[in-house]
Amino acid sequence: MSTSKRLTEVLQSATEIPFDENSKFVLLSDCHRGTNGWADDFAHNQALTFHALQHYFREGFTYIEVGDGDELWENIHFSEIRRAHSHLYWLFGQFYKQNRLIMLFGNHNIIWKYTESVQNALSTYYDEITQQEEPLFPDITFQEGIVLKHKQTQKRIFIVHGHQGDLMSDTLWWLSRFFVRTIWKPLQILGVHDPTSPAQNFTKRNRVERKITAWIEANAQPTICGHTHRPVFPNTGDVPYYNTGSCVHPRCITGIEIANNEIMLIKWWVKPNAEGILHIAREVLEGPRKIADI
Repeated sequence: MSTSKRLTEVLQSATEIPFDENSKFVLLSDCHRGTNGWADDFAHNQALTFHALQHYFREGFTYIEVGDGDELWENIHFSEIRRAHSHLYWLFGQFYKQNRLIMLFGNHNIIWKYTESVQNALSTYYDEITQQEEPLFPDITFQEGIVLKHKQTQKRIFIVHGHQGDLMSDTLWWLSRFFVRTIWKPLQILGVHDPTSPAQNFTKRNRVERKITAWIEANAQPTICGHTHRPVFPNTGDVPYYNTGSCVHPRCITGIEIANNEIMLIKWWVKPNAEGILHIAREVLEGPRKIADI
């Protein structure tokens, strides 16, 4: 099925979430959380992400993960990922308890579209201290897409990972997962990147983005994606295609904030102050822009 048909299909079945000037959302994607080994691209940014999410939790934001949070092409057992990044899953649990956690699946964690897989892996976890099963995310569901609908302007923002319609990421994802696990993961440890990934292959990334922007323009539908790892914040008057970027950039994580009826592209990174002391800082890369103007 084509990208256009798949995106239309997801939009038509997407859960609609109303929001207003008091709502706060932070959108991150493509964390690709692994087992903290040599092949875990997220490991070098896990402290950045934890710090950023602590900030958003304190400030009352709802966390939306726009797919590929868990790296389940390279890794077979989610339990190993949770154990490696237990502090993050504890924090996700705090968001979840307050109904401030929205999870989308992408191609690298596409198994979370199956209710049975989610229930088996995510409902509970084995606590090594209590030596018994404890609740993790009981009754959680993963969405393929959602729509944020602004109460005042009726503006609808479609949020989807962005792999839809791609043969190897969407239709034959199980075959891609096999090759990543058996071939590319061992090579990645040696420094070889997967050429089938839009994050590493500029030609494929541009092709993916052209298909998505063509659909957005044809449907006049502002859309936020992940998948390509390239942060995008369009100029006023351009096709309203936004991209969160990723949490596996070499020196930072990028994302999108929606708050106070505005949208902006942000990054968190480690920078030196005037005295040369390193600290984690948040910076606005693009925006803010009024929701009514997107």
